[in-house]
Amino acid sequence: MPLGLDKTKFLANKARELEVQSRNLKQELVKLKTFVEEMPKQFAQYFNRAGTIFQHQTAAFESRSGNITALADEVAQLKNSLKEITERHALEKKRRQELHNTLMELRGNIRVHGRIRPLMEFDVENEDITSLGKPGSRSEVVVHYVDDENICVRTNKHNKVFEYERVYNSTEKQEAIFDEVQPMLTSLLDGYNVSIMAYGQTGSGKTHTMLGSHRNDDYNPSHDPHPDEGVIPRATRELFRLIEEKPVGTHSLEVSVVEVYNNDIKDLLSRDPNAKHDVVTGGDGQLSIPTVTSKPVDNVDSVMTLVQLGLKTRKESATLVHEHSSRSHLIVTLTVTTKAPSFFAKSFAAEPEGNTSISKKGVVGNLQTTNQQPVVRTKLQLVDLAGSECVGMSGVKGAALREASNINKSLSALADVLGALAEHRTHVPYRNSRLTHFLQDSIGGDAKLLILLCVSPAQRYITESLQCLGFGQRARQVQRGPTKRRLPSSAEKVAPENTQSRPNSATR
Repeated sequence: MPLGLDKTKFLANKARELEVQSRNLKQELVKLKTFVEEMPKQFAQYFNRAGTIFQHQTAAFESRSGNITALADEVAQLKNSLKEITERHALEKKRRQELHNTLMELRGNIRVHGRIRPLMEFDVENEDITSLGKPGSRSEVVVHYVDDENICVRTNKHNKVFEYERVYNSTEKQEAIFDEVQPMLTSLLDGYNVSIMAYGQTGSGKTHTMLGSHRNDDYNPSHDPHPDEGVIPRATRELFRLIEEKPVGTHSLEVSVVEVYNNDIKDLLSRDPNAKHDVVTGGDGQLSIPTVTSKPVDNVDSVMTLVQLGLKTRKESATLVHEHSSRSHLIVTLTVTTKAPSFFAKSFAAEPEGNTSISKKGVVGNLQTTNQQPVVRTKLQLVDLAGSECVGMSGVKGAALREASNINKSLSALADVLGALAEHRTHVPYRNSRLTHFLQDSIGGDAKLLILLCVSPAQRYITESLQCLGFGQRARQVQRGPTKRRLPSSAEKVAPENTQSRPNSATR
């Protein structure tokens, strides 16, 4: 085939391909032109549709915003109502507590509070520390805080619930305990004796409650308050605050620190702390220990310095239960002397030297009438009782075993006294122990008495915990009659029956 014919054929095919491509391009251009012409219409439709959707969404949002605003207002109203109800409930609860306390004072009941301490590392005993608080372990928590008036002890058979005037859980601070104690201190300056004692097994937190943390060896004897301060330093601080509100020079304060160790009373501020002291009954029927040292104090620092001085002598040793186990009952007594109105003064004749003339009418001649300043003395007794102790658990021997025996005997004597008072027996065995004899005025009704029960929560102490809580229940049953208000020695309280009108014999 000639070469020119092939070239012609090739060009013809190429032309046909180009013609097909041209037609396709023209068709695409027509479609594109149609699309471009339709685009403004479609854009307008989309824009209108978007506008409609936007309007609908805006209306829905505004509607929902209105609902949210209404809901927010309703929630705010509910919050205000809840706050008002909560405040009213707290007010009514406080009022109920005040009425309850007033009723207890009229009956002479002993107030009992319970405090559950948190779990400590030594609660695991010989078990691994990782087992602390785990179910089935010796440190399993079996003493539970129910509410601010009830404690529940979970035993193998059933749960036992104990009710008291106030219950503190394991997270409540020292300040919360003192908030309940504080109102009692006002009574001290009103002429009433006050006694606060901590009771519980060894290692349950009594000394921590009354004095403060063992991590501070000085128990914070400082002018400024400390979060770990116990009842004793806080009560001292509050007492001086109350005295500062009174006229200058009308009140003075003295402090004594004693311990009852192996049934002997020892003066921890004396130069001879081993000397023994006896309780004597004064002419006014009040019990006292005249041989015990009382130091005048004028601020918190001086009080706590003397308390710390006594604590250095107080008997203490380590046991298997507690590293700092107190081996004696500590009693810190703050005596407030208040000057009474002058009309209480007792007049007596003071004879000048060398003159003893007396007139015929019985009037002392040339003698001066002297008025002795009348005073009222009230006592605040703060007692850190030694802990009841299971000898098999504490592992004590020798002298420590004798100490434990005397501690348990004195605490048993205290329980016997409360039992006799609760049952209104004719004989109350105060003299069975030096502890109960020393605290006779406080226990027997001459003081407003608060017992702070300190309880360990672990299973290994359940027997001691039940005993402690049972002691508190018995104490609550004691009705001693209204607490007596202290008066100057020259004053005599007239009983109500003596004020009743009697028929006049001349008119019979």
